[in-house]
Amino acid sequence: MTATTPAPLPHHLHLRRMGIDTYQEPVLYTHRDCPVCLSEGFEAQSRVEVRLNGRAIVATLNVVDGNLLTPGEGGLSEAAWRLLGAKDGDEASVRHPPPLESLGHVRAKVYGRRLTAAALDAVIHDVAAGRYSDLQLAAFVTACAGDHLDLDETIALTRAMVNAGDRIDWGPGMVMDKHCVGGLPGNRTTMIVVPIVAAQGLRMPKTSSRAITSPAGTADTMETVAPVALDVAAIRRVVERTGGCIVWGGAVRLSPADDILIRVERPLDLDSQGQLVASVLSKKTAAGATHVVIDMPVGPTAKVRSAEAAHVLARQLVRVGEAMGLKVQVRQTDGQAPVGRGIGPALEARDVLAVLRGEFGAPRDLADRSVFLAGELLEMAGAPRGQGLALAAATLADGRAWRKFQEICEAQGGLRTPPVAPFRRDITTARSGFVLGIDNRRLARIAKLAGAPKVACAGIDLHVRIGDFVERGQPLYTLHAGSPGALDYAAEYALTQASTVLVAEDA
Repeated sequence: MTATTPAPLPHHLHLRRMGIDTYQEPVLYTHRDCPVCLSEGFEAQSRVEVRLNGRAIVATLNVVDGNLLTPGEGGLSEAAWRLLGAKDGDEASVRHPPPLESLGHVRAKVYGRRLTAAALDAVIHDVAAGRYSDLQLAAFVTACAGDHLDLDETIALTRAMVNAGDRIDWGPGMVMDKHCVGGLPGNRTTMIVVPIVAAQGLRMPKTSSRAITSPAGTADTMETVAPVALDVAAIRRVVERTGGCIVWGGAVRLSPADDILIRVERPLDLDSQGQLVASVLSKKTAAGATHVVIDMPVGPTAKVRSAEAAHVLARQLVRVGEAMGLKVQVRQTDGQAPVGRGIGPALEARDVLAVLRGEFGAPRDLADRSVFLAGELLEMAGAPRGQGLALAAATLADGRAWRKFQEICEAQGGLRTPPVAPFRRDITTARSGFVLGIDNRRLARIAKLAGAPKVACAGIDLHVRIGDFVERGQPLYTLHAGSPGALDYAAEYALTQASTVLVAEDA
């Protein structure tokens, strides 16, 4: 009797959509008795390459017991399903991914070695291709945190992030942009600056991020009034028609590695200086900007806490900008307290609309800061020195900025009304006295506990400013939430944080 060689076990799985949201991380689910996994030695948390119709992703493997999947099926998370363009029943090949050689550079950085330009190119190329797991991404983010990236490494990281994605070329002429380094709730000036600048005949295609560690990013706030997930072709159409746009950068491949790193920075609550500079300037370079104004709020509870730290960061932004061919101006602004009244996407959008419409009681600080930054951009573009502020203020006051904003929103898909929270609760003061300080970080945390930015209507409506006199029992701010549970959760924390709004007892 002649022995026969057993046929090799199949290395294909029939795909199923699991409907599981793993955010941006691709995940593959298989039965514990899956023959592919048994033959290849795959186990939970293994990295697995999945190929379908010429597309390939590297996914993290999760193992399932019971009858949810058969041994011949591979379930995909929503992120994996989208990336592969799969349909139920498609047959995909599964195998070990190629060795992740660039991870050696990350290990070297963990132990204190400098990263060369070639090393950073390799790391960022693999990050953008989705080859790093979240654990590996966390190692890279942590290794670069603090002051662990010098100027040359930061320039190399910025270039690598630009090279890993697409770039938009707007042709000859100036392309304006602005950015805020963050840390100041409610500072939603971009949505006012863009229409002011565009109304003056300049190009300002603004790609913005979603929140990293804050209760709202510009893209989150803008999304409550107009679509922001536009592709490059749509962005071009909007800008050609209106001169400006305010869109989510994550919907296009402009510095795509940055969006992946942000996914890990958010839960780690890390936003280091070198990575911040690379993140900001890689996006500006990829988006085709030529002139950039950067708003840097400075205050005891802002992201940048001292004038000295602001000077160091500003110098790095300017020098990296020069290396990338950008003209960058950094302006320090007051970061002692939130800007406007709303904290959270819909509440911040309400403030922006009030300023643009010139409504009675619109937040004066938000209007003034926006006009100041727009004026700086207008002077960079050629307005006589000292006249940019007046020109920006006139463009806002006479309604040109509001008309341009409406035009931009319509071109992006239509202007809509921000949602309103169904559940609210006042947080009152236990004493009468003057408001001496407001803790930006604690207030931001309370807004996030209420559900912002994921729940667009959630957040905080702030009723007081530094220097105001308040009576005992007067509301300091109102919590907004999308559910009773979230409201209770935020209120429970807020009530233990009496110093979030510091009131000195009146003698």
